Amino acid sequence: MPDTSLHHARMADLLQAAQAGDQGSLGDLVDELTPLLWQVARAQGLDRDTSSDIVQTAWLKLLGSLQDIRSPMALTSWLITVTRREAWKVRNTGRMELPARDVLFAELPDLGPTPEEQRVETERRRQLWTAVGQLSERCQQLLRIIAFTRRPDYDEVSAALDMPRGSIGPTRGRCLAKLRDTLSPDFAEGS
Repeated sequence: MPDTSLHHARMADLLQAAQAGDQGSLGDLVDELTPLLWQVARAQGLDRDTSSDIVQTAWLKLLGSLQDIRSPMALTSWLITVTRREAWKVRNTGRMELPARDVLFAELPDLGPTPEEQRVETERRRQLWTAVGQLSERCQQLLRIIAFTRRPDYDEVSAALDMPRGSIGPTRGRCLAKLRDTLSPDFAEGS
């Protein structure tokens, strides 16, 4: 008899003894087959703790079906099938759930702007660019350069706008003052 047949025969004998109420035989089954079942669960891509839970579930299902098993020779195959199906079920359910690290963040408040704050900000931008559009072309060009350049190089600004380098600062100040005057008082209060 090959080793597989001896193994199945031994498992069948232990199962029949467990069905007759022998707790020691049930313990021997658990000791004998748990490493195999654990490997089956791990082979489904589950972590150590989840695999252990799956194996426990398989043993609980065996206990619930102990008297219903009619073919003791198929016990190992039955347990492997139950373990594999439980692992698939847990793995597929886990794909639909948030990982634990994301669940922790799910309860944190959203610190981003509220829809009302976004609406107000959009309106303020619209008012600002409408006011900029009412300035002279020279002021518009200068303020756009200053607004969108972190540290504008005054030599480059001078060349781009054909403006003496020494007049950039004073011109910028006058343009900003005109812009402030053009904007509504509500806009200035919100700043």
